[in-house]
Amino acid sequence: MKKASFIAILCCFTTVAILNTSCKKDDAPTTVTKTLYDSLGGTEMVVDPRATNTMIEKGRLGIRSVVDSTVFVIAADSRINSYFQPLLAEVGAGNLTGFAALSKTLTDFLCVGTGAKNFTYSGKNMIAAHDPAQNARMNGKANNAAMDAFIADVVVGAQKNGLPANLIGRVGAVLESLRSQVVQR
Repeated sequence: MKKASFIAILCCFTTVAILNTSCKKDDAPTTVTKTLYDSLGGTEMVVDPRATNTMIEKGRLGIRSVVDSTVFVIAADSRINSYFQPLLAEVGAGNLTGFAALSKTLTDFLCVGTGAKNFTYSGKNMIAAHDPAQNARMNGKANNAAMDAFIADVVVGAQKNGLPANLIGRVGAVLESLRSQVVQR
């Protein structure tokens, strides 16, 4: 009887050991969650419509397209265009230097904020960027109504570029997470 109990116990331990090593977490299938950047096109390389001999990540191109469309929506939005007077004056005079810089900076920021791995954001932090004392291009401190209008304008810019509603919602959530830094009055 003792021999049979010993064999039964040994079989139990062997079975547990086999099951334990064959069912490790490392061996279990993993669910890969796409970043928002991946959902916006990711790292697939496509021709840049601005420079047909240059390739650009599809995610970056999509974000840049939304940013550029949004700037034009903001320019027509009397609720918030006063915050962008230096930029609008330059564009009205035919100088697109500030527009190009803003487009690049916002595109970099949103690429990083949505999970891109191949870009960095080296601009001002959100508090400094939205404080006229630290950023001469900002014409006044934003309030909650201005932030709401900005997010609404981004939605319009995203819609103009055919972004599906679920992705627009995710972009909106990224922007909403910055409210406490952007709204300064």
